[in-house]
Amino acid sequence: MTTPKNSDQGASYAAAGVSIEEGDRAVELLAQHAKRATRPEVRGGIGGFAGLFALGKYREPLLAAGSDGVGTKLVVAQAMDKHDTIGIDLVAMCVDDLVVCGAEPLFLQDYIAIGKVVPEKIAEIVSGVAEGCVQAGCALLGGETAEHPGVMGEDDYDISATAVGVVEADELLGPDKVRVGDIIIGMGSSGLHSNGYSLARHVLFDQAGLPVDAYMDELGRTLGEELLEPTRIYAQDCLALVAECEVRTFCHVTGGGLVGNMERIIPEGMVAEMNRASWTPQQIFRTIESLGKVEQLEMEKTFNMGVGMVAVVSPKDRDRALAMLTARHVECWELGQVRSAEEGEDFRAILTGQHPKY
Repeated sequence: MTTPKNSDQGASYAAAGVSIEEGDRAVELLAQHAKRATRPEVRGGIGGFAGLFALGKYREPLLAAGSDGVGTKLVVAQAMDKHDTIGIDLVAMCVDDLVVCGAEPLFLQDYIAIGKVVPEKIAEIVSGVAEGCVQAGCALLGGETAEHPGVMGEDDYDISATAVGVVEADELLGPDKVRVGDIIIGMGSSGLHSNGYSLARHVLFDQAGLPVDAYMDELGRTLGEELLEPTRIYAQDCLALVAECEVRTFCHVTGGGLVGNMERIIPEGMVAEMNRASWTPQQIFRTIESLGKVEQLEMEKTFNMGVGMVAVVSPKDRDRALAMLTARHVECWELGQVRSAEEGEDFRAILTGQHPKY
């Protein structure tokens, strides 16, 4: 009979690769970051079995919830060994989906799966989540860190989150509010945001063979720094717009690009006609397109191309909306208009023209 190795020692969780002590220390380190991201409605604190949030007084509240991750942008963060901004991306992907219908983000809970808990690394990740929550005006209500030895590499991790928001039923935004003649306002992205990284990595790292720390003159910084630029969070800007202007709906430009996502918010019988000549995408998009010989339509299906959020507003509020966003330091412009669909048109969004100097 074969004798098992270390048969004189009993099995333990630590021997299996999980350290409860390190997990507890991680909670202690991240608590200071979570305290930054709070709201008056939060009840209790970090460490309980459930996060508690007092909903407050509403006439007819509708809860909105959204879950997301950050995709393969994590690979770049791991290659750079920089983990304090990826949490901002995570919050952005969740809360900016909520605000599309006019919902105010209330709280967020995160989930981190990691090969080996290193408390300082967990705290670094959560610091970004907390910063994102501060930018979004929501509370970080708690979360979960799961150690997966033998399933994930020690340096590997993945993150996801769920955000919850609220909107009054009679203030709900959506396609049913859109009218012919409405103005489409684009809001500038900060770069790639958190979509299209599988194609970006294939072109930049696999095809072009560039190292993550390569300094790119055209970008003015290293490739890794450009790729880790945090996703812009628009939630508070959008809510400010709703408070002062007649907003029909918003469009969060994520996977599927501008046209693909605009198709989701334009009702049947109408077309969102947008003009490429109204803005110039950032250099990173041109770099990917050039190095990978990626066709324009493929770029536009994969990336935001410089437009992170779209507002559809009443024509009478065009100037006010643009002025408000500008005052809030959001790059913005008239992207196009909503028109009636012509006979035979089976699409709801279209891009015309060409980008200047692109």
